Order: sequence, then C-alpha cells, then structure tokens
Amino acid sequence: MMIKKINKGFIQGIGLTLLLAIVAKLIARLPFFSILGALVIAILLGAVWKFAIGKKEAWEPGIGFSSKKLLRVGIILLGMRLNLIDIYQAGSNVFLVALIQVTFALVVVYSLTRLFGVEKKLGILTACGTAICGAAAVVAIAPYIKAKDNETAIGASTVAILGTIFTLVYTVLYSVLGLTPLGYGVFAGGTLHEVAHVIAAADVGGVAAVDMAVIVKLTRVALLVPVALIVGYFYRKSEGNHLGANEKAFSFSSVPWFILGFLAMSGVHTLGIFSEEMALRIVDLAYLLIGMAMVGLGLNVDLKTFRKWGMKAFAAAFIGSILLSILGYILVRLLGLQ
Repeated sequence: MMIKKINKGFIQGIGLTLLLAIVAKLIARLPFFSILGALVIAILLGAVWKFAIGKKEAWEPGIGFSSKKLLRVGIILLGMRLNLIDIYQAGSNVFLVALIQVTFALVVVYSLTRLFGVEKKLGILTACGTAICGAAAVVAIAPYIKAKDNETAIGASTVAILGTIFTLVYTVLYSVLGLTPLGYGVFAGGTLHEVAHVIAAADVGGVAAVDMAVIVKLTRVALLVPVALIVGYFYRKSEGNHLGANEKAFSFSSVPWFILGFLAMSGVHTLGIFSEEMALRIVDLAYLLIGMAMVGLGLNVDLKTFRKWGMKAFAAAFIGSILLSILGYILVRLLGLQ
C-alpha cells in the first residue's frame, strides 16, 4: 500500500512538471513571450503554482526526478541542434570570436559577481549563462558544481530576462550600427544569451543575418563541454579543503557524462544519421524535458534567497552583457567580419 502511494505521488509530481512545461511552451508562442522563452516561463509557472496553490510532499520525488534526471536527458538530446560541420565551415575567425567572447564573459561576469558579494556557485552559473547559451548552460553546469535549486533558478532567470532586454535593444540599434547583415549576424550570435534571443534579434537583418548568427551562437554552445570540464575542475580544486579524504580535484566520477552525451549527440547529428525533421523533433523533446526541469526549479524557489542574491547577480550580468556587446562590435570591425 505504501509503495502504491509513493508511486502515485511520484507520477503526480512528474505529471505536474509536464503539464506546466507544456503550458509554458504554448505561452512562449505568443508574440512577446516568444522572446522571453519557454524555459523562463516554466520557472515562473512553477513559482506561481507553489505560492498560489502549493505542492504536496508526496510529489517531491517526482519533481526532483524531473529537475535532476530528466534535465540530464534533455541536455544530451539538445546536442541534436548542433552540426559541427557548420561550425568548421564558418571559418577560424568565427571560432576565434566565439572563444574570445566566451572567455571574456566568463571572467568579467564572474569577477563582477564576486565584487558584488554574490554567492560563489550563483556567480559561476550567472557567468556561464551569460557566456555560453543562457538558461541551458546554467542548468547544464549546475549539477557539476552541486548548485542548489534556488541558485540555478536565479541564474537561469537572470540571463533569460537580460537576453530579452538586449534582444529588444539590438533590433532598435540595427539601423545605426553600420554593419552588413553578415556582420550583424556575427555580432548578435556572439553576444546574445539564448538561441531564441539570437534568432529574434537577427531577424531584422534578414535570412543571411539569422543564418550567420545561429552558426556563431552554436559555436559558443559547442564550447559548453570544455567549459563545463574546466569550470568543474577549478571549482573542485578551489574547494579542496572541503573535499573528503578520498576525493580529488579531478576524478572520472566527477566528469559530467551527460555533457559528453551532448557532444556525442552533436556527432550523431553531424553524421546525418537522423533526418533534419527527426532532429528537430528530438530538439523539441529536449526543450520539453528541460522545461520540466525548469518547472521543478520554480516549485522550489525561495523568495528570500531570490531577493537577497537575485538583484546582485542581475546587476553583474547586466554590466557584463554591456561590455560583451561592446567587445563583440569591436571584434566584428577588427576582424573584418562585416
């Protein structure tokens, strides 16, 4: 009887995250909300549900399963949106831009979070989200540094909201930047946070701008794997005094295998094993699973923590994003990518 009760609560917990993730996906199709993105909407819906309706203790195992296990599956499947050949064909300058931008954002945003007194793990998540691919990067790095749900939710929300603001600003600035559609595509793809933000902002420059922006953005996404390994290594090394006697700064058990699964799926997509239509369906499934994980985060949000650290993290990411945009514009001009 007890097993049946536990199983029922487990299923109900997963069912709740699935329901709200689907609702978030539908809301994200609306004009303005499409820029905000389904992942952030999922976090908000989870938070609203918690404070307006509440959640049952019996649902916790199912909600935890969505926010931890299904998240990893979603990240692995997300690799199907990355074609390594497109990145190779884009040329060394595009890769150089992506590498410089990611490195710059990681160092600057993390330094600012520490300067503003933001908790270390949240600082890492905010920096990674700003540098690589928004909320997806935040939730991918979080398990590797053992971040709490509140820290993950704040980091994901911060970069997504900032990305929305900058997307709107970019569309207004397009006519005064003096860049060709290709140059503007490199600029948008190298500086904006989410893939959805990049596509929305680049659309004003036409098809050529969108195609180039997506290639540059996915080049940054490809850097998620090495960044995860490097960040995880240095985090564990810095926490050396707190590790157990049998723990080391690096061990095979500490490798985020699901991140490597993401890279493996990128290889599968690159080899053309699945059709483009099937690849798109798999990516849709990936975002649904990650959306369920975001709902789980929202259901565990603590407003006190959000008020304490949220604005500081937002301020650091905001300043860092402005500097990233300036650097991006300079690189496009300097490397003749316009």
